[in-house]
Amino acid sequence: MRHLDGNVLAGAISDVLGFEATAAQAQCQSCGDVAVVAQAVVYAPPIGFVARCRHCDDVLLVVVERAGQTVVNLRGMRWLPVDDR
Repeated sequence: MRHLDGNVLAGAISDVLGFEATAAQAQCQSCGDVAVVAQAVVYAPPIGFVARCRHCDDVLLVVVERAGQTVVNLRGMRWLPVDDR
């Protein structure tokens, strides 16, 4: 399966989280790698996006759009800082 970079997530997760999340650093829950979300390896199956750690390939986040809602699961991130406004 062909992969994309994390920039493909910009619209979906930025709308939900309220800030440009692809430029934010996050830490992988599994291996501890710290990188900006844009560096994640993203797969776009028909149901949504799956972003994997660039280092260990574990799932960082899943984005699914269904019935007019966007669901974001950040289960593989230890932390993702939110900009103060």
